[in-house]
Amino acid sequence: MSKKITVSKAIGEALHEEMLRDEKVFIMGEDMAVMGNVFAITKGFLEEFGPNRVIDTPISEEGFVGMAVGAAMRGLRPVVELMYDDFATECADPLFNQAAKIRYMTGGQCSVPMVLRAPMGAGRRNAGQHSQCLENFFCHFPGLKVVAPCTAADAKGLLKSAIRDDDPVVFLEHKLLYARKEEIPDGEYTIPLGAADVKRAGRDLTIITWSREVHFALEAAQSLEAEGFYVEVLDLRTLVPLDWDASVKSVSKTHNVIIVSEEVKRGSYAGELSAQIAEELFDELDAPVERVCGLNICSPFSPVLEDRNFPHPEDIVRAVKRVLNK
Repeated sequence: MSKKITVSKAIGEALHEEMLRDEKVFIMGEDMAVMGNVFAITKGFLEEFGPNRVIDTPISEEGFVGMAVGAAMRGLRPVVELMYDDFATECADPLFNQAAKIRYMTGGQCSVPMVLRAPMGAGRRNAGQHSQCLENFFCHFPGLKVVAPCTAADAKGLLKSAIRDDDPVVFLEHKLLYARKEEIPDGEYTIPLGAADVKRAGRDLTIITWSREVHFALEAAQSLEAEGFYVEVLDLRTLVPLDWDASVKSVSKTHNVIIVSEEVKRGSYAGELSAQIAEELFDELDAPVERVCGLNICSPFSPVLEDRNFPHPEDIVRAVKRVLNK
């Protein structure tokens, strides 16, 4: 059995179910309680769970992320939200120097079972300080797990696993996916971290991608099939830990690969994947790996300019044809 709900509702269900399951789980962030989140994800939570488990914070990301790290070290399971992933720069020390390193630096005596939810991405005309995709930033630091789902079902199952994980998890949610309405399974389920998903099978080329760009890749693959090209779309879902085996299997089948992400191309996680494929799968490749990413500019406020700033299906189609020399 299944039901059809939005991605934002699926995330809300995951939070609600985990708070019912485990009294150590609590949520905190700006406008999370009284307002019920700027995207209405936690609406009604304050009335049901009370102010000790649904906490409105001041506009001080360094302060409340630091509080979450301390609470996690004491055995609680905080789910803390940044209103936008751009604000990770405000809480860099507690996240990158504390949460990511404490298990290692204590020899495993102390863990930090916290989740940092971070809405990301362009398309809402939020301009340069509220529109970035910073997955490369989070993936750079050992000790953090990084998740970036693209469907309602994946978002719910992966968030439940992230909350139950004993390490800090950064959970990236593209803002333009919140309103997508999709089928999800009824009842209790989880999706393990570190497991990619083939969203579309193919034989001619592999598109490796994640988050919103998965949907653009699927659109591109469908239009390419009409021209006789059969493209596989591999949704990583979890960036750290990376399901490298899934990438190896797909690239070894198609022998061509492009990596698609919304992030700025320079210094991107797509670049890291490209390098790893070139280093370890060189003999499997019929052509060089190509990246299709955002431009190396600040995200514009102008709708026309913003829409040209990140990859669309037609950009992916052109890249596939370039790699296949068609």
